[in-house]
Amino acid sequence: MARRRQSVTIKHVAADAGVSLQTVSRVINKEPNVRPEMIERVQASIAKLGYVPSIAAQRMGGSRSYLILALNDRERTIAGWQSREGTDWVDQMLLGGMLTCARHGYRMIVELVDTHSDHIERELLAAIAALQPDGVILTPPHSENPLIIDLLAEHRISFARIGSVKPGPGFALTMDDERAARLATEHLVGLGHRRIGFIAGPDDFELSGWRVDGWRGAMAAAGLATDGLLAQGDFGYASGTAAARALLDALDPPTAIIASNDQMTLATLALARERGIEVPADLSLISFDDTPIVRFAHPPLTAVVQPIAEVSAKAVELIIADQAGQVDGSQPIVVPARVEVRNSTTAIRETE
Repeated sequence: MARRRQSVTIKHVAADAGVSLQTVSRVINKEPNVRPEMIERVQASIAKLGYVPSIAAQRMGGSRSYLILALNDRERTIAGWQSREGTDWVDQMLLGGMLTCARHGYRMIVELVDTHSDHIERELLAAIAALQPDGVILTPPHSENPLIIDLLAEHRISFARIGSVKPGPGFALTMDDERAARLATEHLVGLGHRRIGFIAGPDDFELSGWRVDGWRGAMAAAGLATDGLLAQGDFGYASGTAAARALLDALDPPTAIIASNDQMTLATLALARERGIEVPADLSLISFDDTPIVRFAHPPLTAVVQPIAEVSAKAVELIIADQAGQVDGSQPIVVPARVEVRNSTTAIRETE
C-alpha cells in the first residue's frame, strides 16, 4: 500500500532555509523589520518545498488568529435556504469577504445567530471562545443589537457594523439606503408618476426606516403626497402580497410601487399579473437587492443594486488594518448603491 506523503510544515521550511521558526512565521505574516535576504531565503524554501501556510503557523507570530467571523441572522437565512427562495445576500457577502481575507492570509467563517434568542450572549461567547477571531462582521439586524455590540467591545474584539450608522464602538458601514430609495423614487417621478407606493421592510432592520425616509423625502421634494401609499412587509413573499394588495385595493391606487426587497417585489408582480394589471404599462415596479432572479423575471425588474460584496470587502480591510492600529473608525463608511433601469418601469400612461 502506498504511503501517504508527509505534509510540509513550518519546521521543514525553517530547517531548509537555515532560520528560526519565528523568522519563518514573521515572513509568512508579512511583518516589518525582517531583512530582505531573510525574506528571500524563506520564500525560496517555501517555493522549493511547496509549503502552504497554516493558521497554526501564522499564529506563532503573535496573538492573531487570522480568522474573521461573520454573523448572519439564523432564522431568515435558514428560511431562505429551506424554501429555496433565499437571496444572494449571503453569497455576495462571502464573495467580498472571503476574497479579501484570502489576499491578506486570513480565513472567514460564518455563524448564524438568532436575533431574538434569549441565549444570544451565550452563543456568541461560545463562538468567540472556540474561534478566537481577530474580528467580527455584523450584518443587519445584528449590527444594531446593543447586546452584541457591547459584548464585542467589552472583549476588545475589532468589529464592523454593516447597515448601521449609530454612534458607538466598531466600524459603521452603510450602503446609503436612504439615498438609494430617493434615487428610485426620483426615477419614477421623472417618468411622470405622481402616486408612488412604497412597501417597507420590518422595523427590526434600521435600514427599513432609512428607505422610507428616502422615499418620503423625494416625494416631498417633488410636491407629492404620501398618504395611503405606504405598506409594510417582513421581507417575505407572503407579506409582499398582502402589502401590494393593500396598495392596489385603495380607491386611488398607485401607478408605481417600490418594494424594499426582491421577494416582496416579485409578489407584487405576481399579484398584478393575477389582476390583469400590466407591468410596466399600468404599474411600474422597482425592487431593492437586485438578486439574479429579478433579471430573469418577466419583465426584468428595475432594481436598486446594493454593493454587498464591496461593503463586506471594506469591512474585512478595516478589521485587518485595525490590528495594526492603522485606521480611524470615527466616521461611517458609505459605499453607495445605484439604480439599474430595466423593463419594469416606464413613463406613466396619459389618460384622456
